[in-house]
Amino acid sequence: MSIRHSTAVWNGNLVDGSGTMTVGKDWFTGAFTRASRFADGKGTNPEELLGAAHAGCFSMYLAAILTKSGFTPTSIHTQAEVSIVDGPTIDRITLRTEATVPNIDDATFQAHVARAKKECPVSKALAAVPEVNAIATLT
Repeated sequence: MSIRHSTAVWNGNLVDGSGTMTVGKDWFTGAFTRASRFADGKGTNPEELLGAAHAGCFSMYLAAILTKSGFTPTSIHTQAEVSIVDGPTIDRITLRTEATVPNIDDATFQAHVARAKKECPVSKALAAVPEVNAIATLT
C-alpha cells in the first residue's frame, strides 16, 4: 500500500496568524485562519478536510462491499458534518449519504452502510470521536 503525504504551514500567532494546507502533490491547497476554523471566516480548516477524507473513504468502502455482495451502485454521494466544541474537541461526525443502488432493499442497504461506517479505514482512524452517525437513503 502507498504512503500519502499532506502538508501544513502556519505563520504567526493563533489570533492573527494564517496558514495553508496542501493535500498530496499540490492537488489542493487551501488557506486557513482562526476565523475559518472557529467562526465563519473565509478559507478551509482541518475539520473540513477530515470530513472530506471520511466522506470519500466511506463512499468508496460502501461501493466496494455493495459490489462484493452483488449490488453495483450507480452513485454514492456522502456529506460529512464534523462538529467541533470547546476543548477544542471533535465530538460528532455525521455522514449523510444518498445512494442509487439497483435491486437492493433498504434493510440490506442499511446493513452495508453500518458495516462501511465501522470498517472504512478513516472511520477506524477516527475511533476516538465519541459519536459517529451514518444517515443513508436510497434514491
